[in-house]
Amino acid sequence: QVQLVESGGGLVQAGGSLRLSCAASGRTFSSYTVAWFRQAPGKEREFVAAVSWGGANTDYADSVKGRFTISRDNAKNTVYLQMNSLKPEDAALYYCAANRKAWRAVVGRPYVAEYDYWGQGTQVTVSS
Repeated sequence: QVQLVESGGGLVQAGGSLRLSCAASGRTFSSYTVAWFRQAPGKEREFVAAVSWGGANTDYADSVKGRFTISRDNAKNTVYLQMNSLKPEDAALYYCAANRKAWRAVVGRPYVAEYDYWGQGTQVTVSS
């Protein structure tokens, strides 16, 4: 089992940048696929990005491609989400999620139900 703790959220102006971190407990973190989701008030939780066990494979929602970058450092048990050129519509509560599925079973399936472990979220606010 793994426990996830997000950090790095805050208030930023449109066009600015933030880097979110997801710190995980557990010695087998490198065998978990990890993703970021976000949820704005009144909206459903939506997929943002995912990264494979070793970090070689990534997947992004169309709305963030070219602006966000997901990466991981397994030696530090941490996954990052670098967010550039932020827009007001990026404002949301950002969640880190993980599962033990292989990448081929996860890619193209950006669904909440695919992930078994969740953090509490970190708030991102973007002012216009």
